[in-house]
Amino acid sequence: MTTQPDERALKALTEKISQARGVCCGAYKERCLRRRLAVRMRARGVHTFDAYSRVLDELLDTLTINVTKFWRNAETWQALAPYLLALWRARHGHMRIWSAGCASGEEPYTVAVALAEAARELGEADLLPQARIDATDVDRESLERTRAGEFAESTFSEMPVELARRYFTVGAKRRALPILEKIVRVCRHDLTREPPPDPPYDLIVCRNVVIYFDRPMQERLFQTFVDALVPGGILLLGKVETLVGPARERLKLEDPRERIYRRPA
Repeated sequence: MTTQPDERALKALTEKISQARGVCCGAYKERCLRRRLAVRMRARGVHTFDAYSRVLDELLDTLTINVTKFWRNAETWQALAPYLLALWRARHGHMRIWSAGCASGEEPYTVAVALAEAARELGEADLLPQARIDATDVDRESLERTRAGEFAESTFSEMPVELARRYFTVGAKRRALPILEKIVRVCRHDLTREPPPDPPYDLIVCRNVVIYFDRPMQERLFQTFVDALVPGGILLLGKVETLVGPARERLKLEDPRERIYRRPA
């Protein structure tokens, strides 16, 4: 059972986080928030929220879930490929994509590779520079890593070798080739507070992010995604995420296993 001092200390801590780093802790499920706080508190050897109020950087890292890899869940990208081809045919390269909650950049660059492969398959690789991928996150440190564009070899363990060779340099730290760097635009964005950076979008990718928010925030974000999609546009969620609220009536579930939704034209 929590006490009033405990509640007050938690409230003070979350307010301090919001003010210092711009993370809206009130949008997270309380049990999830307390669990992640407890992990960091044990790691630091502190036992109260007051004692932990100085530790913000480590806390932000645990809240924003910034561990990922290229081509994570390969079956998801295989399932998405036909939709990218259809969208490319309709747009002839003028595609707008939003990678929301992009962490350290592996996901938006995975999207860039998938898009480049679609253009290559259709014989229109020269049109790739017309596309744009908005890579956004609230964590400034993650965004700096994305902007740096250098990735450890270990993050490529799930990406097909031929794709890694085709689109990235070789070495202990690998970089995306300029053709991909040109279409990825990195910017800070808080999903819980700000409107989409530059809608409308043909594809929105937001995997394993919304699940950490409470139900009202989830419904609000799903509505935001639907509004930001063009008719016929695609929303890709994480495998454990389910569309909830009014947005369910506005999107068609195309692939239940891979959580691919389409906004009807």
